[in-house]
Amino acid sequence: MRTYRRKLIITSIITLLPMLVGLILWNKLPDTIATHWGADNQANGWSSKEMVVFGMPALLTFFHLIAVGVTMADPKRKNISKKMMNIVFGIVPVVSWVVFASVYATALGISVNIGLIGNILVGILFIVIGYFMPKSGQSYTVGIKLPWTLNDEENWNRTNRVSGYLFMICGIVFIVNAFFLSIVPMIISVLMLLIIPMIYSYIIYQKSKSKK
Repeated sequence: MRTYRRKLIITSIITLLPMLVGLILWNKLPDTIATHWGADNQANGWSSKEMVVFGMPALLTFFHLIAVGVTMADPKRKNISKKMMNIVFGIVPVVSWVVFASVYATALGISVNIGLIGNILVGILFIVIGYFMPKSGQSYTVGIKLPWTLNDEENWNRTNRVSGYLFMICGIVFIVNAFFLSIVPMIISVLMLLIIPMIYSYIIYQKSKSKK
C-alpha cells in the first residue's frame, strides 16, 4: 500500500502539472479556449481560460483518484497483474498531458490535428490494455466483468483472452482511422468490444452448464 500511495501522489502531480504550464502561458492564452472538437476535426466547444488552466486539471485528477480508489478497493485486487495496475495509474496522467498539449497548442495558434492525435492515443491505449488484459485474474474492476465470468475462472480466462485480441484489433483500427477520421469504424469497434465478449462468455457458460 505504501508503494501505491507514493505512486498515486506522483501520478496525481503529473496530472496536475498542465496547470503550471497554463500559468506560465497565462498572458499568451486567449480568454476563451477550444476544448471540444467534432468528427470533422473542427472545434465546437469552448471554455474559459480559468476553466482550462485550473478546472480541467483538477477534474482529471479527481477522475484519476476515483479510478485508482475503486481499483484499490476491489476485494480481488490481488488478482490484478502489476502491469495492469500500472496502466490504471498511468492512463489519466498520459491523457492529461496529451490533451493539454493539444489544447494549449491550439490556443496559441499552432495547427493541431486533434482527430489524428485522439485516434492514435485511443488506439495505443486499446492495444496496451488488450495485451495485458489476459494476464489479470478475476476481479470486479479490471477485465470483462459478467456474472458467468466472475463465477467461473476458466470462463474468465477464455473471455479475457479473446477480449484482449479484440482490444488490440480495435486499437489498430483506431490508429489506421486516425488518417481517415471516419465515425463508422469507431462505432463498429466499440460495439465489437461490448457485444462479442458478452456473447462469447455466455456461450461458454451455457456449454459448461449443460455438462453438469
